[in-house]
Amino acid sequence: MQYLLEIGLEDMPAHVVTPSLQQFADKTAAFLHDQQLAFDDIQQYATPRRLALLINGLAAQQADRAEDLRGPAKKIAQDADGNWTKAAIGFTRGQGMTVDDIEFKEVKGTEYVFLHKEIAGKQAADILPGLVDVIKGLTFPTRMKWARYDFEFIRPIHWLVSLLDDQVVPMQILDVQAGRTTQGHRFLGHAVELQHAADYVEALRAQQVIVTPAERKAMITDQIKAIAAQHDWQVDPDADLLEEVNNLVEYPTAFAGSFDAKYLAIPEIVLITSMKDNQRYFYARDRGGKMVNAFIGVRNGNAEHIENVIAGNEKVLTARLEDAAFFYQEDQQHTIADYVGRLSNVSFHDKLGSLADKMARVQTIAGVLAQHFGLNAQDATDLQRAAGIYKFDLVTGMVGEFAELQGTMAAHYAQLAGENANVVTALGEQYMPTSAEGPLPTSRVGMLLAMADKLDTLMSFFAVDMIPSGSNDPYALRRQAYGIVRMLATHKQALPLRQLQNELVAQLQAADQLAGRDYSHNIDAVNDFFQDRIKQLLQGEQVSYDIIDAVTATADPDVSAEISAAQVLTTAAQQADFKEHMEALTRVIRITNKNTMSGTVNPDLFENDSERELHAAVSQLADFDGRTTANNFARLTNLAPVINAYFDATMVMAKDEQVRTNRLRELNQLASYINVFGDLTQVQTQRN
Repeated sequence: MQYLLEIGLEDMPAHVVTPSLQQFADKTAAFLHDQQLAFDDIQQYATPRRLALLINGLAAQQADRAEDLRGPAKKIAQDADGNWTKAAIGFTRGQGMTVDDIEFKEVKGTEYVFLHKEIAGKQAADILPGLVDVIKGLTFPTRMKWARYDFEFIRPIHWLVSLLDDQVVPMQILDVQAGRTTQGHRFLGHAVELQHAADYVEALRAQQVIVTPAERKAMITDQIKAIAAQHDWQVDPDADLLEEVNNLVEYPTAFAGSFDAKYLAIPEIVLITSMKDNQRYFYARDRGGKMVNAFIGVRNGNAEHIENVIAGNEKVLTARLEDAAFFYQEDQQHTIADYVGRLSNVSFHDKLGSLADKMARVQTIAGVLAQHFGLNAQDATDLQRAAGIYKFDLVTGMVGEFAELQGTMAAHYAQLAGENANVVTALGEQYMPTSAEGPLPTSRVGMLLAMADKLDTLMSFFAVDMIPSGSNDPYALRRQAYGIVRMLATHKQALPLRQLQNELVAQLQAADQLAGRDYSHNIDAVNDFFQDRIKQLLQGEQVSYDIIDAVTATADPDVSAEISAAQVLTTAAQQADFKEHMEALTRVIRITNKNTMSGTVNPDLFENDSERELHAAVSQLADFDGRTTANNFARLTNLAPVINAYFDATMVMAKDEQVRTNRLRELNQLASYINVFGDLTQVQTQRN
């Protein structure tokens, strides 16, 4: 059997279409599995106006199944005379059966009541209406209400198709009842009744709707290639733009347009932004790689009256380019210093001062980072220069008109003003990464500028108690913290974050840049925030949860150290002697967690050779900081026989207080090395 389920909507935002379709398919598959309704596969279809699934090879009904249901023990089910009790009668009645159906079976020496129940599978037609809850359960980044309803969805629902082969499966959402009528192209088609679920793709093709995303994308790609070949152009096959355009149209027709060559004097990035980001056009280059005054757009429709479409698009683009040319010329009438001076009047946040205040803090933070990262004198100077001007483009006309060019225009204008390459690159990299997995800064100065900016943002918002909770994160603090974690992980830089924060607070205080705000009171919350981002990174690398919990159980997060520890533990966990090694090390940890004891160990108080051997071994760990994580862990695990021998021969909690204290000092010293790897008691020693 085939089952078609289509949700007809007002046009969805392009970026929502693909993930929503996949979510719809995944949740539908999960529903069918839960209902034990077999199927072969699910084909996915989508346009801006619809999300649809065609389920192939759907079973007509659930498989029949048998269950043996256990009830009360026999001594509870029958009284002393063998009569059935209320417990037995109630149990059978609840299953739609009688006491005559009872049989007894022994389980671990006790007899229990059992019922053998044959359950007939439900018909698919009786199960599928439940998919209405799948539709209602779809989640979206934004939702809306319409008419008088409280129900929320990505866009208003206008029609539903629910067709099992040639029969309508009834369901209803608000006032929309499912049927067999779907809608063709808004301008080129009309409503069409589907006679069978299998007719869906071709019936809509006849109404100028290509419902298969891959087919639509192939049409766009082929049309662009044909236009490029006709004009001898090179066209960047931008995957993200192609995906977006594909989700904006139901029947694509590509076309070429042009603009006045005088606008080629505008920086390429501005032209590209105007065409790609603002108008969803593909830009073109000649065979030499030089940008040409042309673009390729994609129409939602056929080629009829395409000349009018081209003229309209050229007019819109020309207006944007005219604005860009004006702002580009106007911006160059002022110096970087002029723009920096204006930042005192631009608010970063009403609780956190101006953009000038933020840049001053970032300069201080950047200076501290330069020392930690060992920048040479020139790079440190360049970092200070970049940090002192990096937000200047926010008050330029170009960024005011094209906000997506912030940072990019800072770099461009800085280059025009004669700033050195280090500073220019850093300004262009200041916002990186701009998404969770986006590209990181490639330059050392750019990385530290981006890191300093993000650290200031995090510490500042936490200082005024604006801490993300649940899904609420209006200032993208999670993304910024994750960006810092990724940068530290990539550069393998040791940087204990609590220690760094304390140092930054002291430096900001000394520079009188805190404006009365308490940057210390939420340091614990900032640390927890960073630990969650480190966990996110390790989860993405498929590290097991117990190891993640172990290595992140530290009071002072150090990204590089925790990642190294996770990698070492993950490798060690595959070894046959892992369980033995971990049991020895965690035995030390469990004792010292309950008995903290510091001080110098006195060898004169040793009472057996195992104490002397352990002391000699622990003494050799004194160079722990100079070794690699893998080497240090190997040295610790090599101590397992020594540790086991020690515990076999030594009573740690001796009656003599001096001896007991001495032994606890020894174990605490050893524990200090083990704890470098986190809380190893959380690591599971039985691996799959």
